[in-house]
Amino acid sequence: MMSPAVLDSGHLGPGLPFLRLGEGPPLVFLPGLTADHDVPRGQELRMQLDLVRPFAAGRTVWWINRRRGLPAGATMADLARDYADVLRELFDGPVDVLGHSTGGSVALQLALDHPGLVRRLVLLSSAYRLGTGFRTLQRDLARLLREHRVRRASARLLRGMAAGPATGLPLGALGWLLGRRFLGGGGPDLLATLAAEDAFDAGDRLHGLQCPLLVVGGGRDAGYGTWLFTETARRAPDGRVVLYPRRGHLGTPAEPGLPAAVRRFLDAPG
Repeated sequence: MMSPAVLDSGHLGPGLPFLRLGEGPPLVFLPGLTADHDVPRGQELRMQLDLVRPFAAGRTVWWINRRRGLPAGATMADLARDYADVLRELFDGPVDVLGHSTGGSVALQLALDHPGLVRRLVLLSSAYRLGTGFRTLQRDLARLLREHRVRRASARLLRGMAAGPATGLPLGALGWLLGRRFLGGGGPDLLATLAAEDAFDAGDRLHGLQCPLLVVGGGRDAGYGTWLFTETARRAPDGRVVLYPRRGHLGTPAEPGLPAAVRRFLDAPG
């Protein structure tokens, strides 16, 4: 069977870049950190399609990124409000939302602030706040980007997302080689997103989440840790967790059983 092709792309509302692929009930996919907030091209497009295509079997997947031109000081609530405005325009009722990594932080804020828009919520390699590992990582990343040390920032980011020391060194070397091809120039939109997520903590609000929640994480995700994944699901009124013990932050989306687990959750009755 051929993988679903991109059916449409462009910008929505105040400038949120999007891709649309597949056919069936809608699933809105909020991506993790990206070098810029534009419609992906080239290698970035291939990377994003590798993430979303497994979920496009029987679904129309809307990949939607944060908008361009984020102001300094933008909060997670501001990012979620942009999505809320777009979802109200696109759909007649609540839709399923999957947020990956940083996109999961935005997706959780969206579901809490605008509960009528989200039918079911999936957090993939994400939780109600950053773990200590990722908070340190993202602060280092922001500092290096402000200093225009893009190669070092790219190496720090990939090394910090490794599942352990054995993969950390080669990933760091890869990040150094990729440099600007991986992080661009470290523009203001990326820095604004990093700052918004650094302040994000929805732990005290999870008891008010009004939609079913699935948290999917890796047992070797050093950025969050299994406790945060489990605690995020535990605090929600209708939460559950799926853990892949041998997967890290980068490897969890590639877990072969992941698409089926997500489909079971999204298609469950009730």
